[in-house]
Amino acid sequence: MSYTVEPRVDAYIDALPAWQQAICREVRELVHAADPEVVETIKRTRQPYFVLEGNICALLAAKDHVNVFVYDGGIVPDPEGIITAGHDNKTARTVAFREGEPINAPALTAMFRQIIANNRAGGWRKLKRDGQA
Repeated sequence: MSYTVEPRVDAYIDALPAWQQAICREVRELVHAADPEVVETIKRTRQPYFVLEGNICALLAAKDHVNVFVYDGGIVPDPEGIITAGHDNKTARTVAFREGEPINAPALTAMFRQIIANNRAGGWRKLKRDGQA
């Protein structure tokens, strides 16, 4: 897939151990595959974000895993149970990946697509406020 990369996102990923780089690159591919208009940026000084009419997700490498924060206000269904933390969080939930764990690409892509659709419909806050969530 062809998309415009943000050099600062590359720098963030390139500084990680190889197994974390692989996870981040796969997630990057999946979020861009969800919609060709997804844009990469850096927020909070160094954290990679993927946005389209609002936040979709962010990457944060930790010592023994990589967190993918999905910005959905907790309204996107998770039928395959990929969310690992933040179930009661009002802004974002987390999908954590550890070394050697496979990424459930279909489930994560479906979540990205729903978040993007919600963003285009005004965002999860508006959807919750209007009772559409």
